[in-house]
Amino acid sequence: MRLSDFDYTLPPERIAQSPLPERDSSRLLVLDRKTGAIQHRVFTDLLEYFRPGDVLVINDTRVTAQRLFGARLGKPGERVEAFLTHRVADGLWRGLVRPGKKLQPGVVVEFGDGLSAEILDRTDERGGRLMRFSTADGGNVEAAIEAHGAAPLPPYITRVLPPEERGRYQTVYADEGGSAAAPTAGLHFTQDLLGRVREHGVEIAHVTLHVGLGTFRPIESEHIADHTMHAERIHLSPEAAETINGAAGRVIAVGTTSARTLESAAVGPGRVEAVDKETSLYCTPGYQFQIVDALITNFHMPRSTLLVLVSALAGREKIFAAYQEALAREYRFLSFGDAMFIQ
Repeated sequence: MRLSDFDYTLPPERIAQSPLPERDSSRLLVLDRKTGAIQHRVFTDLLEYFRPGDVLVINDTRVTAQRLFGARLGKPGERVEAFLTHRVADGLWRGLVRPGKKLQPGVVVEFGDGLSAEILDRTDERGGRLMRFSTADGGNVEAAIEAHGAAPLPPYITRVLPPEERGRYQTVYADEGGSAAAPTAGLHFTQDLLGRVREHGVEIAHVTLHVGLGTFRPIESEHIADHTMHAERIHLSPEAAETINGAAGRVIAVGTTSARTLESAAVGPGRVEAVDKETSLYCTPGYQFQIVDALITNFHMPRSTLLVLVSALAGREKIFAAYQEALAREYRFLSFGDAMFIQ
């Protein structure tokens, strides 16, 4: 299939720039992947679609990336950005920088209050750099980065979250640090709603996929099969594997990250094994899902691997019909947007 098969027009006003006041108050489009039937609900209505014996699988990764703004040493009037994705050691980070042409090895960037970073080297990613941070007073570098950092939002979110909203870019069950971006389907859940899920007879299993830089990388090849998926670290414990393998009902993945983790751990239809490894699984139409029976997800960017994955699960035509209806009904799209339940 061609990349153009996964393109659609997303008006800028449909991209949610802020989270809703209440996490679980988003709208919910329910798609029957067998018939294509669509229902329009609110997120808390999910409980009506869950059945005793189902297993809900959530990705408990925590976003540890940081977004910093500053200027090159001696150029106080300009603005540069460093999106720190992975901490290599104390004060040593990998990340993406803008504008890349100005931020070559040897350049020093100042972020204010004595925090600065020297660009040490290029990395494999487009705009990728290795940076060493320091403070003028010799203080704790990681604490200074945390104090100056902003939430590492995707580039299509143009506002900077104020400090009181930063927690909204973490799930309420975030635990294991290491992600460059949030598993955004999980942002809709509250602890109260999760408690009601359990009361409904649904078990909850935790898995971990640390979202990497590749989540921001668009498909650039003309044929989607030619795209190389980025590798990301996953973990599925023996306890989680036992819960998933013992499901009396459906296995419902929260987000494409949970879905990829489950499918990467599959050892046969309906069975997973405990894993701690990297995965570069790329689910395209024609892929036969071994574990995932249903999926809670957000509305995704055109021409993205995420859109390709949901199309692999539900069928491209049904997904695009649902997206067109969501656009017509003014659903909010992308990370802070509304949700879909594909069953």
